[in-house]
Amino acid sequence: MDKIKPTFSKGGKLGFLGSTFEAFETFLFVPNTTTTKGAHIRDCNDMKRTMIVVVVALLPAFLFGCYNTGLFAGLAGFQAFLYGLVRILPMVCVSYIVGLAIEFGFAQARGHEVNEGFLVTGLLIPMIFPVSTPLWMVGLSTAFAVVFGKEVFGGTGMNVFNPALLARAFAFFAYTPSMSGETVWYSNWTMMGAPVDTVSGATALEQFATRATMDFSPLDAFLGFIPGSFGETSTLCILIGAAILLYTGVASWRTMVSVFVGGLAMGLLFNWIGASVDTAALDPEKDASLLAMVTYMKEIPAWWHLLVGGFAFGAVFMATDPVTSAQTNKGKYIVGFVIGAMAILIRVVNPAYPEGMMLSILFANALAPLVDYFVVESNISRRKKRFKLAK
Repeated sequence: MDKIKPTFSKGGKLGFLGSTFEAFETFLFVPNTTTTKGAHIRDCNDMKRTMIVVVVALLPAFLFGCYNTGLFAGLAGFQAFLYGLVRILPMVCVSYIVGLAIEFGFAQARGHEVNEGFLVTGLLIPMIFPVSTPLWMVGLSTAFAVVFGKEVFGGTGMNVFNPALLARAFAFFAYTPSMSGETVWYSNWTMMGAPVDTVSGATALEQFATRATMDFSPLDAFLGFIPGSFGETSTLCILIGAAILLYTGVASWRTMVSVFVGGLAMGLLFNWIGASVDTAALDPEKDASLLAMVTYMKEIPAWWHLLVGGFAFGAVFMATDPVTSAQTNKGKYIVGFVIGAMAILIRVVNPAYPEGMMLSILFANALAPLVDYFVVESNISRRKKRFKLAK
């Protein structure tokens, strides 16, 4: 790298590719650049190293997703894992190729360094999509998220919304049948020349929304042996990733805990409301939608919501995004609680959208700067009062 660096430096033959060279060099080696003025900390951990920690934290859920995909396709053991890996790798490749190509292009055009954020976003996008999502849809959603979710705001660190969730939101609203419904999770490939049984069925959240009998036990939901988006099924593997993030100090425990507390509190509130309503007084024909909602409130325990869908994955890997989440400690508590509570609110009140986590986090992303503003203003006001008393 040192020998070819002059070629890519200013004045070299390929000097216009300087930002591209810098991206590969700093990915392989810790940069030897240091700040020359202002407050700074000398440390070997830069953004690339931090992002790699998040990738490591995602690996347990990713590896289990490979096995679970093959398991629901009727396979077992290593063959099930290999089948899931073959299914997800093209999605990962498309995500990284499209996203990095756009980021490298913007970096070259603007003459600045390549942002490191897509190291995580490129893996998050396929993990929150159904395994049956067409590759062209993954590529289009990734392009939308990078261009309109990051680059128009100035790149990594300036974006208002979580790019990975923005990719899913784009796919959900533009191609709803492919992202939601009872037949969204399926597998119809062949494995080593042999046909694999086609799988098509409702996720746990779809069964909640349609008031169907649950086919999965709480243990199945916790371990992850349920259909759903690729990396969101195993709460156990997600919690292992959470432990890695918390141990390394990459993610905030305040946000994580608040999301779960908010979701549990809203679930318990709905359980209480459902138990308090006299369903015998409702007309099955005139009040059908209200009766269905009350039944949902009463029959689905609050803790069930924490185990199914993207709740745990969103709480650990999405809500804790240091760019789009709140920056103040008190703000993290508030925003986290709002995310958890709103996710359950959307699930219960809106039967057309049984998930809720994606929309609640995107809403909280827009709310976070306002929350931080009022937290800071409150601190300033309190200190002014203290100062007056001291005088």
